[in-house]
Amino acid sequence: MWTCKLPGAADGSLSVRRLPVGSLERQALACPGMALVVPPEGSVEHQRIGQSTGFSFLTEDVRSLFEEWSRRGVHFPLPPMEPSWGNGQARYAVFEDADGNSFSLIEFDEATRTLEAERRAQSARLEPERHAARELAIAKQVQTRLFPQHQPPIRTLVYAGTCHPARTVGGDYYDFLDLGSGRLGLVLADIAGKGIGAALLMANLQAALRSQCATAWEEPERFLRSVNQLLYENTAKGDYATLFFAEYDDDTRKLRYSNCGHPPALLLRGDDSLERFGATCTVAGLFEKWDCTMEERELAPDDAVLLYTDGVTEALNGEGEEFGEERLLETTRQHRELPLPELLAAVADQARRFSPHEQADDITLIVAKCT
Repeated sequence: MWTCKLPGAADGSLSVRRLPVGSLERQALACPGMALVVPPEGSVEHQRIGQSTGFSFLTEDVRSLFEEWSRRGVHFPLPPMEPSWGNGQARYAVFEDADGNSFSLIEFDEATRTLEAERRAQSARLEPERHAARELAIAKQVQTRLFPQHQPPIRTLVYAGTCHPARTVGGDYYDFLDLGSGRLGLVLADIAGKGIGAALLMANLQAALRSQCATAWEEPERFLRSVNQLLYENTAKGDYATLFFAEYDDDTRKLRYSNCGHPPALLLRGDDSLERFGATCTVAGLFEKWDCTMEERELAPDDAVLLYTDGVTEALNGEGEEFGEERLLETTRQHRELPLPELLAAVADQARRFSPHEQADDITLIVAKCT
């Protein structure tokens, strides 16, 4: 560190201190509004530190400082000038001290305004993205609350569900409905599309299902027709959902179901035999005139029902091969003795690891095991 004496301070001089490289000290000068600018490490200017006696000071107002220092005895050979690259506002002035060290004052007010304008413009360009990110975060929180927060108690059935959206929010939906009198509703749906639009349709479906579920056990076909009508009336033309709806009776162990254009549910019997619950009607929400049918199966201890969306079976590997039903069954059988949440995690993980690409579709599963 060294000090350069300029006329005008209390002792007849102004102190200019040369600071160590990298110092962030703001009071490089005894005059307010001025600071030394340290060039980036590794730059040509940085390498010249200590090799030159020339210094540049940035200030907001060269003319005011020029007049002040001139009154205090600093000799400027020329008045403040506008550089050839200026626009009539930026100025600079040069002077030397008695030791031959050269100094320059450079006005940075215009540069600051330009940079600030660019910063604000960039911030304005990014604001829609930040706003969308905030909206997505809120939508994710809301959507998380749409999934079941508790499980109705059933003596003869253990069950679990999981959903892994491909994006921040998704269009897959699962639910467990308390139908009263020891009866449970199992719902798995796949909304057409992805992202916010699919999430909004999912919310409509959830509201329709929960608001109408009081009629589900006695009149399941009427219940599903009502859900279809609500979807049809409250969504855009062409929007729809595949839907698997099942009712389980705790006393009889009977399962009634309707498959509305959804991938077939898989029933793994205790003896390892397999049954598929294929489509019984078309997708929900697409047509105003719509009807469905219910089918029934009786479950026995150790029977397991697996429901899934096509994001599981249609996951692609690097060769364009689908994960498929066979791999789904193989993984399920391999982990069948695990607690159900761990079984679902293993299946979802296997499907995601199968594809080397970013997850393309939501992965959602329900498993229910008779005890």
